[in-house]
Amino acid sequence: MFVQTLNTPNPNSLKFLPGEKVSISGPIEFTNKTQTSNELVRNILSVNGVEGVFLSDDFLSVNKNSEKDWEDVKHIIISFINEYYSDGKKFIYENSSEKKINENLDEIEKKIISILETKIRPAVARDGGDIKFREYKDGKVKVEMQGSCSGCPSSTMTLKRGVENLLKHYIPEIKEVITV
Repeated sequence: MFVQTLNTPNPNSLKFLPGEKVSISGPIEFTNKTQTSNELVRNILSVNGVEGVFLSDDFLSVNKNSEKDWEDVKHIIISFINEYYSDGKKFIYENSSEKKINENLDEIEKKIISILETKIRPAVARDGGDIKFREYKDGKVKVEMQGSCSGCPSSTMTLKRGVENLLKHYIPEIKEVITV
């Protein structure tokens, strides 16, 4: 197996492409080994300097602290990924109890989610991250940035110039987008 790596706009995040399915339950982020029993995620989070693992459909993003250099940790992570798939596993993560979209959302919230999923999420995923809707109240949209986008120096600009402008364009009631 050949695991490709791609740089992201966040210098402390690297995107790993194993060429296999990663998460079949949608995007999810882990920042602590106790959050999962998944062997690969736990191994990666055990690497000195690693602070988070984000799993998407076909890639993993790994966030490290600024004291560690990628050359110190990248090859260890690739080795863990190769070992995991060489054991015959077809994907890294599946959560059968995944939450369904809340049917109690109002029309604006449904429209926000639709725009996030169709227009914004694909662009954010190219950079190794994800964006999740958390709340809409009094014209303010709260979102959570995950993966490479979490802690990225350019995420504030992405949020304000990209996400906020796009949502305001389609939904005039929106006054501001903030991250939680």
